[in-house]
Amino acid sequence: MLPVKFVLNWKFQSVQSGFFVAADRGYFADEGIDITIDQGNGSSAAVKNVASGAYDAGFGDINALIRIAAETPAEAPIGVYMIYNQPPFVIVTKSGSGITKPADLIGKTLGAPASDAAYKMFPAFAKLAGIDASKVSWSHMKPALREQMLMRGEVDAVSGYNTTIWFGAKGMGVDPKKDLTFISFADHGMDIYSNSVVVSQKLYKDHPDKVAGLVRAINKGFMDVLADPELAVTSLKKRAPLAKDDIERDRFKTVFDLLVFSDEMKKIGLGAIDPVRMKRSIGIVVDAFNLSATPDISQVFDTKFLPPQETRLVN
Repeated sequence: MLPVKFVLNWKFQSVQSGFFVAADRGYFADEGIDITIDQGNGSSAAVKNVASGAYDAGFGDINALIRIAAETPAEAPIGVYMIYNQPPFVIVTKSGSGITKPADLIGKTLGAPASDAAYKMFPAFAKLAGIDASKVSWSHMKPALREQMLMRGEVDAVSGYNTTIWFGAKGMGVDPKKDLTFISFADHGMDIYSNSVVVSQKLYKDHPDKVAGLVRAINKGFMDVLADPELAVTSLKKRAPLAKDDIERDRFKTVFDLLVFSDEMKKIGLGAIDPVRMKRSIGIVVDAFNLSATPDISQVFDTKFLPPQETRLVN
């Protein structure tokens, strides 16, 4: 058995249940993998933890991986199984604010934590949307205060992950569907990928058979959950007994509807990428962060470990 340390994107949540089910049902063990799954502190942090060698694999932001591949390619993890096919980056305003499109942001004050990925991507979004980023002001706050400051009117809009803001607002008693307006980066040319399973260079080079096994096990786990979504809650509660069933059911459905179940994914299957789109999204990230090099797709993602397409297709 090969010990594999795996880091998640965040605290234990229903959306990660495919990993839990793969562990609980012995799918990793069947592949000769002794898996340890740890909670994470963000999608970018997960990728950095794999790059540093602290973890062998993880679930994190492919865009953070692209940055590492451009700057320190020898350390860059490799994406092997794409899960969040759609980007979660959004600008959110209160309904009735008069802000419904990127041009409406000119002269306004936006809020975001300084580490927010959508905030960091904003200059590239502005360029693609045809607006002058220098004419938008920013105010920074702690992540926990983002939705509060928006609802109190202390900022005109906020940036972040659609799912994070959605559930943050719900937790305050706000109905995001009715009370908030979402401007998606993806709707304005920023058609990039998001969270993927990534593996370290060491695991990739030294144990390619185990990488294939890891991907097979994860695919089985997620397909099981999609066939029986209640597993999303039951597998989570083995690890987070205080999780609220209704919130986690809602989270699983919302995240998968927004970030996973795209037309592209339904065509090519869970885990796969469209190489043309990936090449374009690498270019967008390189442009957004003024990176000194443009990584090749082979430095970012390797599809050779994917199980057959028919085992990854979702109705």
